[in-house]
Amino acid sequence: MTAGPLKTWYLVQFKPNSHSIALRNLNRQGFETFLPMITVTARVGSRFMSRSRPLFPGYLFLALDAGQGAWRKINSTYGVARIVSFAGQPSPVPHDLVAGLQARCDASGLLSAASDLAPRDQVTLQKGPFAQFVATVESLDEEQRVWVLIDLMGQKTRINVARGDVTKA
Repeated sequence: MTAGPLKTWYLVQFKPNSHSIALRNLNRQGFETFLPMITVTARVGSRFMSRSRPLFPGYLFLALDAGQGAWRKINSTYGVARIVSFAGQPSPVPHDLVAGLQARCDASGLLSAASDLAPRDQVTLQKGPFAQFVATVESLDEEQRVWVLIDLMGQKTRINVARGDVTKA
């Protein structure tokens, strides 16, 4: 997933709900792509459903050598709206940003939780019946579990969640 020495990362805007189509077609053309994903839980009727969605809705990263001019065919790729550009030229994304995201993603592009949690940090729960609730980290254990305090009806309640199920608020 890392770019070669001549490649630079750029941002590509894809059409609504077309990230998989855009990825497939860009990869078929030989472009190197990176789409970081996160898992979100939403209430559907009376059930909670988890699904993956792009970390940056509507955008993916693409590595290429812009000097070769091959970037022009990106805009006409099925599923792609446009490559983000200014003054008629693609605008590069800082390499450190993409490298940092890639370091936190698994092989499928799913973003893992930050390991920089500490007691008293504010976190947002991402899964389960308390999805989107803000809680306070009470303690962490070596088995990738986090004990958080959540305010339920004016009373602090202590619950145990997987480290991957929280993000820093």
